[in-house]
Amino acid sequence: MAQLLSQAQPPSSRRSCLNWALGSGACWALAAWSSGFLAGCSSPQPPAPPAPAPAPAPTPAPPPAPEPPPPPPVSVAPAAPKYVSVALSPKAYRRDAASHLYNKNSNRIFKGKLPPLLYAVGVLQVEVDAQGHVLSTSWMRAPKHAPEVMAEIERTVRNAAPFPAPLKLGKVTYTDTWLWHKTGQFQLDTLTEGQA
Repeated sequence: MAQLLSQAQPPSSRRSCLNWALGSGACWALAAWSSGFLAGCSSPQPPAPPAPAPAPAPTPAPPPAPEPPPPPPVSVAPAAPKYVSVALSPKAYRRDAASHLYNKNSNRIFKGKLPPLLYAVGVLQVEVDAQGHVLSTSWMRAPKHAPEVMAEIERTVRNAAPFPAPLKLGKVTYTDTWLWHKTGQFQLDTLTEGQA
């Protein structure tokens, strides 16, 4: 191809062609060299941002404060009794207890003199505390032929609580005789109207 160029063009024009060719090659070489140089000499990439510092370990929660001790129990004075007795002996208290039972069972009290024959007669001992609550009952003479009457008398006594509080005695054990009619009505020997 150089021959073709040299034959077709005068020497001055060949030089300019050669210069052009060399020049364009030099340009290419220069471009190639400069791109490599620039690639190698380019300004350094900015450093990667530093990795974030690890989060500080969570501060452990302080131990819970100890629970305050429960308040001391408040001593509550017992409520004043609803009924009171100023009896000085169990025999005197028995009258207050019989009146109390009559008031609580007014529809069950036999009116008038009892007939000569009764369905059951029993003698019951009752222990009452200082507030009038029944602590215990015990039979001194039980009408064993009528267990349903025994159970009913005990239930009647417990349902009548609280009895009058024996203020002067602290607590008391009294005894009374139950006179039981076949109708389920009764009288207590302490307040009886007698028998015909």
